[in-house]
Amino acid sequence: MTMLNPDPDAALVERVKQGDVRAFEMLVVKYQRRIERLIGRMVRDVDLVADIAQETFIRAYRALPQFRAESAFYTWLYRIAVNTAKKALVDMKRDPVMTYTSIQGNDDEDETYRGGMEPTDGETPEALLASKEIAATVNAAIAALSEDLRQAITLREIEGLSYEEISDVMNCPIGTVRSRIFRAREAIAERLRPLLDTRDGNRW
Repeated sequence: MTMLNPDPDAALVERVKQGDVRAFEMLVVKYQRRIERLIGRMVRDVDLVADIAQETFIRAYRALPQFRAESAFYTWLYRIAVNTAKKALVDMKRDPVMTYTSIQGNDDEDETYRGGMEPTDGETPEALLASKEIAATVNAAIAALSEDLRQAITLREIEGLSYEEISDVMNCPIGTVRSRIFRAREAIAERLRPLLDTRDGNRW
C-alpha cells in the first residue's frame, strides 16, 4: 500500500531498522508527550501513565523490524499505545475513564484541540457556574461511554487523527469509526441538551 503523504518519520524508522538506537531515541523524544497524553485520557491513575508509555515504546522498538510502513509511524505507535493501555487496565481490572480536562484539551501544546467550551474573559459568575455544570455533565457523559466510543472520540477530537488513521489504530472499518464517533457525540449532546435548553430559556 502506497501512502499519499510521505511519512515524515520514514528516515528515522529506516535508521532504527539498521540498528541506530539514537534514531529511536529521537522518535521517543518526538512522541513521548503525545503518547502520555493519549494514555492519560484512557486511565484514571496518573501514576500508571509513565509506565504504560515506557512499555509502549519498548513494544514499538521490538516490533519495529516488522513495521511495513502501511500507515504513518505515529498511527502505528498510537495503536500500540492503545493496546498497551487496554492490556494494563484489564490486568488491573480497571475501567478506562476519560476526564473532562482531556476533552477540553487544556494542554497548551495540544495543537489538535478543536474545542471552545472554556469560559472566556469577562463572563459573569452565572455564566461560569453554568460552564462548570456543563463540564460536569460532559464528564459524566464521557465516563458513561463504552470503551470503543471513548477511544474513537479521543482519537478524533483530541488527537486530531483522520477517520482512516483511527480505522488503522482501532483495527476496524472506517464506517465503524464514523458510527462510533457519531454515537459518542450524540450521547454527549443528549446529556447536554437539557442544560443548553435551560440556558436558551434565559435562566442563567
